[in-house]
Amino acid sequence: MESNLNKVALITGGSRGIGASIVRRLAEDGITVAFTYANSSNSSEELVNEIQNSGGRAYAIQANAENVNTTKEAVGKTIEKFGRINILINNAGIFESKMYDEFTMEEFDRMVAVNVRSVFEGVQAAAPHMSEGDRIITIGSVNANVTGFPGLSLYAMSKAAVAGMTRGLARDLASKGITVNNIQPGPVDTDMNPVDGSNAKLLKEFIALGRYGKATEIADLVAFLSSEQSGYITGASIDINGGFMI
Repeated sequence: MESNLNKVALITGGSRGIGASIVRRLAEDGITVAFTYANSSNSSEELVNEIQNSGGRAYAIQANAENVNTTKEAVGKTIEKFGRINILINNAGIFESKMYDEFTMEEFDRMVAVNVRSVFEGVQAAAPHMSEGDRIITIGSVNANVTGFPGLSLYAMSKAAVAGMTRGLARDLASKGITVNNIQPGPVDTDMNPVDGSNAKLLKEFIALGRYGKATEIADLVAFLSSEQSGYITGASIDINGGFMI
């Protein structure tokens, strides 16, 4: 695998939360980072400036993963800007919780579009430009395996689909030497699920370590799976959840 200084990563949904931590972590490793954002243009610009002021290279791309071909277009813009793509991090995703009979079919389609279809679309666009030693990583969820609460049927379905897709893609891309893996976080302290939020006390009771994860801890695992040291790991769904519901 090439030196980090020659590698380019695209992180979807990279302007905040776990995505922004991944952008920062890979940039710290010397990797050129492109990332997508749906609406938060101010925070995206701030993140680009932060990385560039630290001597790195960063590029923000407006793209709503709900829309067909936007992830594909983001891959194209990354390659146009930097000439290559070595690491694809599928982080963009949405979460919605309510009982099965309260979901509309439009909401069903949106969950699948963002959490499943955009992942596949990104891989289809990026993989032809990737080669041996390159990496594809998706940020899934512990809810692919466990739920614990009512209202998670669609979200859990979408993350289970990502885990299955990962295994299939790992087989499909093995001949090119590209690894494909899936990270499944448990509760992580972000603005979408803050450590002091209304559900935090209850969730902590299900976590063996008794605390939320940090976005930087997820980013560290992404950095490892992006490195040469992870070359014999593919098709894996790796839990990072503090012992959630074990």
